[in-house]
Amino acid sequence: MTRIDAKFADLKARGKKAFVSYVMAGDPDFDTSLEIVKGLPAAGVDIIELGLPFTDPMADGPTIQLAGQRALDIGMTLDKTLAMAAAFRETDDTTPIVLMGYYNPIYSRGVDKFLVQAKAAGIDGLIIVDLPPEEDDELCIPAQAAGLNFIRLATPTTDDKRLPRVLQNTSGFVYYVSVTGITGAAEADADDVGPEVARIKSRTDLPVIVGFGINTPAKSRAIAGVADGAVVGSAIVAMIGAGKPVSEVLAFVKTLSDGAHSI
Repeated sequence: MTRIDAKFADLKARGKKAFVSYVMAGDPDFDTSLEIVKGLPAAGVDIIELGLPFTDPMADGPTIQLAGQRALDIGMTLDKTLAMAAAFRETDDTTPIVLMGYYNPIYSRGVDKFLVQAKAAGIDGLIIVDLPPEEDDELCIPAQAAGLNFIRLATPTTDDKRLPRVLQNTSGFVYYVSVTGITGAAEADADDVGPEVARIKSRTDLPVIVGFGINTPAKSRAIAGVADGAVVGSAIVAMIGAGKPVSEVLAFVKTLSDGAHSI
């Protein structure tokens, strides 16, 4: 059982929904980013998505693109991202970390070497948005053999014919993308999301977590009400990009987690 599996088992036992937050590793700098990541669990975050900076983030909107560029500009790398996870693990051995990004840096490192390093750093799962199910032999299956969850994205365009293929080797949870398009581009609507979550849950026992377009406590609560939890990324990253103090960023995160946990 991974930390992700254990977290969802604990939440289910307590009748709680999950709150997941995304931050870009190294934004605005390594030390500030690490301080934010270390503060997330106390702000109510159940699972941390740690963004791996990449030069061509095709699924991300301007807010997260700029965060990735800021991180790259200060010299953030795959090694430093894993070092950040390892530093977090020095004081927290329970909160799951999901590394979210693109395949190129992993491919360049070599899958086998990367998986050993990621496991050693305390990474629990991967969301690699540009690897479709047809490429499962490339990373998904080796990752799961190494003890990491491989989390797949389902979208509004994932129809009933495609969905079984998407779910086939997914583990940990399913990430439902609530809007068509890039991150931060539109707002999620619980009335639209609810039936889609129910459709996915009819095909899998995995938790279904909804992300994209969630930017307020009310929206976090509404989405958690129709899913197993909510993910917020761009709204948090925007505060970091605006240079808000770490305490203010974490206070905002707490309002979002309170929303999801109030269901």
